[in-house]
Amino acid sequence: MRIGWAFTGAGHLLKESVEAMEELAKYYDITVFLSHAAEEVLKMYGLYERVTAVTGGRYRELATDADQRFSYPISGRLSLGKYDLLIVSPATANTVAKIVYGISDTLVTNAVAQAGKGKVKTLIVPVDMEEGDIDTVLPSKIETNSCADCEVCVAAESCPNGAIIPKTDIDLLKCTGCGACKDSCPFNAISEGKIISLHMRPIDIENTHKLVLMEGITVFKSPQEVLDNIRYQI
Repeated sequence: MRIGWAFTGAGHLLKESVEAMEELAKYYDITVFLSHAAEEVLKMYGLYERVTAVTGGRYRELATDADQRFSYPISGRLSLGKYDLLIVSPATANTVAKIVYGISDTLVTNAVAQAGKGKVKTLIVPVDMEEGDIDTVLPSKIETNSCADCEVCVAAESCPNGAIIPKTDIDLLKCTGCGACKDSCPFNAISEGKIISLHMRPIDIENTHKLVLMEGITVFKSPQEVLDNIRYQI
């Protein structure tokens, strides 16, 4: 079975999506599609290397917005029916909105559009599923209340990418989630995996409901549900 797995820039359900993709990669050829935001966010959460580790070879490529430019040539395989499945997990509210309104101006949304034309079944895990609040995990951050404002910040000194702004913040565009700063700070002023609550906007929930009604698309609540569905089919 050939599968396309597309990541977008959501932190919620990101680790679970990577784990599900790794499981499928043991048995099937997986082409990874990364939006610009997905590439950045995977690095922030220290998951980028795990994603790239499953790639290499024909139908196991790593495709990004940057290298596919504006015509997204790799998505042509989907319109030709060269894949058995396209999975988008996690899917941000922005990605869902574009899919619902037929906008295909990114690698991921173009892949979904071409999958529809090639009658390739598409499975999507939106992060905005139900009304109310959800708990999600943050990437690394400086807890300023715990920071001792040391003359020499050992956390900053230990960062291989210069992502630490002492006493202030972490430049997440430089952070790769390696955890060196957290391990080196004697005052535990670096948090990793902190859980916060986010409120789901009604417009995003409405778009997810519209997504459910689209031809050729099946919506799931979690990457684990996607795994269970594929196992059931085979």
